[in-house]
This record gives sequence, C-alpha cells and structure tokens, in this order.
Amino acid sequence: MKNYKADFPIFGGSEENNLIYFDSAATTQKPQAVIEAISNYYREYNANPHRGSYQISIRATEAMEATREQVKQFLNVDNKEGEIIFTKSATESLNLVAYSYGIPFINAGDEILISVQEHNSNLVLWQNVVRAKGAVLKYFYIKQNGSIDYDDFLSKINDRTKIVAITHVSNVLGFVNPIKEIIKVSREKGAITVIDGTQAVPHMKVDLQSFDPDFYVFSGHKLLAPMGVGVLYGRRSILDAMPPFLYGGDMVEYVEEQETTYAPLPAKYEGGTQNVEAIVGLGAAISYLSEIGMEQIHKIEQELVSYALAKMAKISGMHIYGEKNMLRIGVISFNLEGVHPHDVASILDNDNICIRAGNHCAGALIAKMGEHAVCRVSFYLYNTKEEIDFFVEKLRKVRGWFGYES
Repeated sequence: MKNYKADFPIFGGSEENNLIYFDSAATTQKPQAVIEAISNYYREYNANPHRGSYQISIRATEAMEATREQVKQFLNVDNKEGEIIFTKSATESLNLVAYSYGIPFINAGDEILISVQEHNSNLVLWQNVVRAKGAVLKYFYIKQNGSIDYDDFLSKINDRTKIVAITHVSNVLGFVNPIKEIIKVSREKGAITVIDGTQAVPHMKVDLQSFDPDFYVFSGHKLLAPMGVGVLYGRRSILDAMPPFLYGGDMVEYVEEQETTYAPLPAKYEGGTQNVEAIVGLGAAISYLSEIGMEQIHKIEQELVSYALAKMAKISGMHIYGEKNMLRIGVISFNLEGVHPHDVASILDNDNICIRAGNHCAGALIAKMGEHAVCRVSFYLYNTKEEIDFFVEKLRKVRGWFGYES
C-alpha cells in the first residue's frame, strides 16, 4: 500500500514522526492540499459570498458554488430531484430536518422509527419531536453478531410510520447497513427516510441515485475537510414544502415590514454568512479523495482492518465487538478484560497512540451491547500495517500494568 502520510503535515511529512492516529471516525487529519486551499482563500479572496458585486466577493461565491457542484458529483445527485444544502455540521443538518420537517409535518399518534445504532445526533432530536407533537418513537434493534435486525425493522414499520432514521454505517461497530432495502420498504409505507451518512461518505463510494433517500447528511471534518461544514442532501419536492430553519440574511427574496418571501433552494436553508473557508476546504478534500479514488480508499481500509482484527484477536483478554467477517469500514470496537477503556486509551497515549474510549455518543447501542464504554480504533488512508503492529505490541502490555498476563 502507498504511504500517504507525507501528504499530512501533522505527521511531520515523514515516517520519523511517531504520532499514530487511530481516531479518524471522530475526525480526520487534514492534507496539505486542504490547508493550502484554506490559506489561499484568506490570502486572496476573503469576502462575503452572494452579497458583493466586487471581484473577491464574486470569487468567494464561485468557490462556494463550485464546491456544491463537487458534492453533487461526488454523491451522484440527480439535479432535478435533489439539492445540496451547506450547514455547519451533520448535527445541524439533522436538526434542520427535525425542526423544519418533523415539527410541522408529524402529528399526534404518528410513529418515528429509528435504529438503536444511532449516534445521539440522529436520536435525541427525534425524542424532542415526539415530545413536542405527541408522536411515538420506536426502535429496531441489532442481532447477536452486531448487525441490524432487518426482520425487526420489517415487524415494526407500519402505516403510522412517518419517518425512518438510520445511520448508513455504525460509528461504533463499523457495519454497513442495508439502507437501500430499508429506503425501499419505507417508501412503500409512505415514510420519509433520514440517513446519517457521516461514517459512510469518507470510506466508500456513495451513490445517492442508487439509494434514493429523502434526506442524507454527512460532516466535512470526517472527510479530510475542516470542522464547521456539514452537508444536507434533500429531495427538492420535500424541501420546497418545508419552512426555513434559520432566518436572516441571504435566505430571503423580498422583505417588507410585515411579510417576507424566501429565496429559492438552496439559499432558503442557508441563512447568514456561511463558513466559506470550510466549504472551500471541503472542495479541496473531495478533489484529493477523488484523485485517489474512493474504491482505492475502501480497499486500503479493508486491508488495514482485516490485518488488525487478525492481530488483535491473539491478545489475551481481548473482546472484539461484532462478527469479524461482517461488511465494515475501518472501525473496530473492543475491550480488554479487567481494564477500563479510559485506562487503555490513557496508557496507549504514553506511546503517542490515539484511540477513542467511551460510549461514542451512542449510549443506547453501547447499553444494548451490555457495556458502559468500549475502546475504538478507526483507520484511514494515512494509516499503515506497521502502525498496527506497534499498537498491538503496546496493547499486549496494557493488561500487564494491572497484574494480568499478556
């Protein structure tokens, strides 16, 4: 495998830097191309988009809209059916759907069906909607091997189901969910689908025309882009019927003392000054990933995760969650017998190894797994098998700190 570390300044531009970063499911590191794109924006054309008739404002507008077109191509969006809205995060994208679709269109007695795998960003907001509207929140669960129980989904969706929300890929187990089938059944029942693609878009080729969701979201900072930019894909016919989410400048067409008409899509949902630097960075990140190819990135991750699973399984006291041969991205959750996950992470940090420990903002899933917290390693294209070897070597010694045999 090619070593991409040299493209990422945080690693020192060489293999001599000893930072081992295994927390890309939380946020990815940024390549030089993204950093330069942001720097160039501030050096050369920092201005408010859509507002100025002078050159640098026009250039900022062009850069922002060019990124929107990149996102559409990256996700294979049908321009006639769908629109791309920029937000500050996947969380804001999901809240936009909850507040502008859920609150106006959900009624007492309606049901919202979600998976127990959901990140809090795609769970807590639906609790709020059902409380506000007198609706019902239902869950479909996971099998013993950690995969979604599709039969449980089929048994719970019905004519009262108005929204189905599910993550494309679990941020804890890394498993790829059968969203194409779930979307098809949901549409047959008349339910709107809300798909959290945060852990899918950075790791595989996502073709929205093949899935055909009503809403699909992801976050730029998990895709090599800066923090502060999220993406909402929405079906145009639904977005047109929804009220705005944020009110203010740039989302209006005409304003009078008592009445306002709203701008057409996508501006209707982009009130206020956008985070242009992050949007520019997102465009650079997509260009970088597209040059490598998402199929190649997925292949790299599969090699890394298979290699790591085989090595980790040989460690005494190791418990890996989820069936090892399931279709997954580069995420492995585990625990070491007798050692708290936060202790594992802190000890590994002494050797400059970054892993995540806790409930990963997915407390409902962690509880269903019978745990309070787990360790998680997550890989990306800049990781190597040599790093995994070093990680496994140090992981073997962790239990020794607590008097266990390694």
